[in-house]
Amino acid sequence: MSTEGVTKIPKDQIQTIVATDCGSTTTKAILIEKRDGEYRLIVRGEAPTTVEAPFEDVTMGVRNAVTEVEELSGKTLLAPEGVIRPRASDEKGADVYLSTSSAGGGLQMMVAGVVKTMTAESAERAALGAGAIVMDAISVDDGRLPHQKISRIRQLRPDMILLSGGVDGGTIAHVSQIAELIAAADPRPRLGIGFQLPVIFAGNKDARGHVRDTLGESLDLRLVDNIRPVLEEEVLEPAREEIHNLFMEHVMAQAPGYNKLMGWTDAPIMPTPGAVGLGIQNVAKQYKMEVLGVDIGGATTDVFSVFAGTFNRTVSANLGMSYSICNVLLETGLDSISRWLPMSVSEEALRSRIRNKMIRPTTIPHSLEELVVEQALAREALRLAFEHHKTLATGLKGIRQARDMGDTFDQKVSGATLVNMMTLGMILGSGGVLSHAPRRVQSALMMLDAFQPEGVTRLAVDSIFMMPQLGVLATVHPEASAQVFDRDCLVCLGSSIAPVPQEGIRMENLRDSTPVKVTLTMPDGTERVETLGFGEIRLIPLEEGSVAQAHVEPGRRWDVGEGTGRAMDVEVEGGIVGLIIDARGRPVFLEKEEADRRKQIRNWIEALDIYPMDALMKYIEEGRAV
Repeated sequence: MSTEGVTKIPKDQIQTIVATDCGSTTTKAILIEKRDGEYRLIVRGEAPTTVEAPFEDVTMGVRNAVTEVEELSGKTLLAPEGVIRPRASDEKGADVYLSTSSAGGGLQMMVAGVVKTMTAESAERAALGAGAIVMDAISVDDGRLPHQKISRIRQLRPDMILLSGGVDGGTIAHVSQIAELIAAADPRPRLGIGFQLPVIFAGNKDARGHVRDTLGESLDLRLVDNIRPVLEEEVLEPAREEIHNLFMEHVMAQAPGYNKLMGWTDAPIMPTPGAVGLGIQNVAKQYKMEVLGVDIGGATTDVFSVFAGTFNRTVSANLGMSYSICNVLLETGLDSISRWLPMSVSEEALRSRIRNKMIRPTTIPHSLEELVVEQALAREALRLAFEHHKTLATGLKGIRQARDMGDTFDQKVSGATLVNMMTLGMILGSGGVLSHAPRRVQSALMMLDAFQPEGVTRLAVDSIFMMPQLGVLATVHPEASAQVFDRDCLVCLGSSIAPVPQEGIRMENLRDSTPVKVTLTMPDGTERVETLGFGEIRLIPLEEGSVAQAHVEPGRRWDVGEGTGRAMDVEVEGGIVGLIIDARGRPVFLEKEEADRRKQIRNWIEALDIYPMDALMKYIEEGRAV
């Protein structure tokens, strides 16, 4: 991201920070202050976003959210011209004001490349990493006829198009073909009637002349370094930088009130998903581990990951917990949802609940059975979004890999997913269904069931969805961002230990096995031994801030990270939930017979104290569950 326009106040003099996130429905504001030598969240406020009619001025929502912060903190932060800066006193003004935004639909892009699984996929990764929703990916080999591609480009009206294709010095024919399709479509931007649609060309540098001749007059063409200068290399940052610049120049400049807001901020406004992605990358650096993050909303689910030093983001635009909840049902099916329920539910009743949530998207569960159904749906939405993520978080496709004799039987190939659940260090969840679950252990189990981590993994949630503001703050003051994230944003749920069965063994053949034995040296010095049979899950109390020493011995046909049957010693961190030992297998083994499966689910609920068992059993016994 460009640092042009970033505040010039020395970092050691920054005492008060105001940051907002203008979401599609709600604008959130936070106040951060330096107290006793460290930065802490003081208060937060929120108000409806006002980018649409009848207000059509995003700064009204910002003012309303910051006004709530003023009322809660007793400070004066606003003047007619915006947030007061520089700070006049401890009680008036702020040193820094920052903002992110996804209002007005966020950043919507199309990408295009020569080969669907190579340059078009690299372009998609570049756009997603910059915080965009990718509406479609056009390529020479995508199976559509030229007139279909032209119609699609014309119909979607994206905010901008990212065009890639070809290695430097390679053929220009196919790149020119894609450019000619875009020119024939003569696309119009979503915002700003009369403005030219921005097109970023990040392909073969030898094709620049032809692309300029084809697109330069009718569209706002920008040229950046090739995304794939050679097949073995992917260079995404120049394209992401230009996407952000154009987001400011075109998308933000045309959205109602954003010109005014841009004049208030001390650093460029960032797309909300881009800021969250930056926050996830900072978490990976801060904790020196591989991280998986997820933000599950009403309409979309974003998944972020850092594996092997590579950042990836995907948007599942049709998987959410309210507006697109029926798409979750459509993609996964009723059986996949009901398999997580501890009670039998009729198909009609389950469909009715899901449809009611879609037509009343702002409602929250008001009974236990509604909560159980919603969290079953969340597991499937998270699982599907993660499966989508794994298909894009891959190594580069199409490259030749040198192999020696030791690699002969190695199954790794170019384009294999980078996601490795055994090396994953932390899962960080956000979004209402995870951040605001009535019991924190419910969030932990939803993430365990959806992502199924292996070995030893930390589990955490974003307490009040501050990741966007902290992500943009990291570009101005990394230390303040890290301190607030660690102390006020991150809610440590605890850790999980999950043994994995030896590859190739059927789960049914492991019923009589002992997957794991864990010997814990607790913080007070006492020793605790936990031996789990196949299919069990167990919760060990371990307070937040506490660390236990664990000697983990997997069964003969099980692995916890050191190889089949090999023990390991590891530190496990506690949290609000504690330590969860999960011996249910990977993938989690569920009984085939419905009655057995319901009993199995209830056993897990009771073992972790997920729901009040008395109330749950009463619903089941009276036959009025759902």
